Amino acid sequence: MNSLFSDNMVLQQQEEVAFWGTYSPGQKVSVSTSWGKENNVIADEQGKWSQKLSTPKAGGPYEISIITNDSTIIFKNVLIGEVWIAAGQSNMAMPLTGFLPYEPVANYQEEIANAKYPTIRMFTVEKNTSPSKLDRVKGDWQVCFPTTADKFSATGYFFARKLQQELAIPIGIIHTAWGGTEAEAWTSKEGLKDFPEFIKEIEAFDVIKITNWTNQFASKPKPNSLEELEQFDLQDEQISNPQFDDSKWAVIDLPHEGCLSKDFIPATNTDQFLNGAFWYRKTVQIEDMDSEYQLHIGSIDDGDVTYINGHKIGATLNWSEKRKYSIPKSLLQKGKNTVAIKQLDTGGGSAISGPIYLENKRGDKISLEGAWSGLFYGDLSSQDLIIYGLDHQDKLKDKPLVINSGPNDLSSSLFNGMLNPLIPYTIKGAIWYQGESNVGRAEQYEKLFPAMIKDWRAHWQKEFPFYFVQIAPFSYRGDSENKSADLRDAQRKTLTLSKTGMASTMDIGKSKSLHPDNKQDVGIRLALLALDKDYGVNVVSSGPLYKSHTIIKNKILLEFDHIGSGLMAKNAQLESFEIAGADKQFVAATAKIVEDKIEVVATTIDQPVYARYAWKDFIVGSLFNKEGLPASSFTTE
Repeated sequence: MNSLFSDNMVLQQQEEVAFWGTYSPGQKVSVSTSWGKENNVIADEQGKWSQKLSTPKAGGPYEISIITNDSTIIFKNVLIGEVWIAAGQSNMAMPLTGFLPYEPVANYQEEIANAKYPTIRMFTVEKNTSPSKLDRVKGDWQVCFPTTADKFSATGYFFARKLQQELAIPIGIIHTAWGGTEAEAWTSKEGLKDFPEFIKEIEAFDVIKITNWTNQFASKPKPNSLEELEQFDLQDEQISNPQFDDSKWAVIDLPHEGCLSKDFIPATNTDQFLNGAFWYRKTVQIEDMDSEYQLHIGSIDDGDVTYINGHKIGATLNWSEKRKYSIPKSLLQKGKNTVAIKQLDTGGGSAISGPIYLENKRGDKISLEGAWSGLFYGDLSSQDLIIYGLDHQDKLKDKPLVINSGPNDLSSSLFNGMLNPLIPYTIKGAIWYQGESNVGRAEQYEKLFPAMIKDWRAHWQKEFPFYFVQIAPFSYRGDSENKSADLRDAQRKTLTLSKTGMASTMDIGKSKSLHPDNKQDVGIRLALLALDKDYGVNVVSSGPLYKSHTIIKNKILLEFDHIGSGLMAKNAQLESFEIAGADKQFVAATAKIVEDKIEVVATTIDQPVYARYAWKDFIVGSLFNKEGLPASSFTTE
């Protein structure tokens, strides 16, 4: 049977719950429960069997026996309660510890020590991509104790804890998430039928060609810690040596946003993103030897080991952390010096951000931006690296268009590998935290995200509730185009779909971290939506959402849904409202609350047409309802 069926599992209460598995064709399988239900079924010609069993009200523990003529499996410590899928990218995957050491969850040590909720269970799906639909996943149900909860999805845990505290029934979370992933990867091919750009990509995928390609080369498990990265030898001594000849390498401009096939691989002209291991080298002229230097790099996605003249000066495994490596004078020489960077990218598109420069103690800077020598050393394939090294570069011209190296390389790959195997396990609903990796494609996401939700519901044959987190404000690599505001608005518009809800996080974003440490409020706000809409608890479950507006002379009057017991300004002052005339040239506006509406005006706009709020990549929201839930950013355009 699927590993979803195991000791400690949680089954949805008062439902016809799906059970399935495989056995000898034509043979009987009996499912018997300690709450008094028993069903029999005959395996079909392919050996597949499935049936449904009625579950009682929440409770337990129970036992379930799967009985055949030659074996019996007994599942123990089974609870009946509420089962939710928790899916998305890194903000859903972020464990209760956070991403240590740089991005901990707030109060994580105390939270883990207090995580004593044996009726909360979490099943974490092992990461897996697939070009075709799979029917099994790896994972097991973990009971919530301090010894296990540190690896739980923080958002999923806080959601479950709030439900359990309010409802006093068991809660099961099936956690399936992968950092840096795009919504199209989580949508089936059928669900992408209206997106020809994705269908074309899927149909171009050739499994046999890719298998034949990868079998030519050795592979290594990719490093998963800084210590493993530092010990991960990719001919470091040879390549970091100043005497090494890199004249046949590609010329790559740094900084850059993503490594493309056409940049690194001769005789190709494709925009396919590469993921895996890279080397970069640059010779820099240093004449002033009177003081020590530091090497500054904006950030490296995801990790690096960096050398000067063959000597390691630093290593980091954190995609968002700025690099600042000290260089002892003894490692430098007057004249030519060689900088070598070994980069590891673990999926989602590689990047090296600026500024990149050397600086001495007097503040004199030497820019290292511009042309570097670059080499694509190894390809990411699931959890391994396919090693091309220095010996196989001539073969890369024949590299397949897609090699399934990362979760975003092939649309539907995560649906196939990490979601389809969960179907038709009986669930109450789903919570979702994703969107950061689709920033910059808001117009597409406005159609794609609802299509994904509909796709999941179609596969489960059930219009289950779907509650999602609006991505938090964040300074997207210094991008001044406010693309994440567009994405947040695309998410807001998804609320027109039935049985959906959105948890706004306009007040908890971090300008320099894509992973806010306040996962408590995220989980609680998702739980409020479920308590309000699914469990009959009388709570205000959403922050204010833009409803309509009226233009009155030189003012715009904004009206909102979900005002709760009234609108309020955080710190007693409304900020970040803007208005514009027909030319859409927005200017800062003065805003005030007037009978639970917002009046906005700007002295330089006589004939306002449009208004917007919190329309920046990073911003701290100022508009809330009196229940303390933040308003979503929006535009009236």
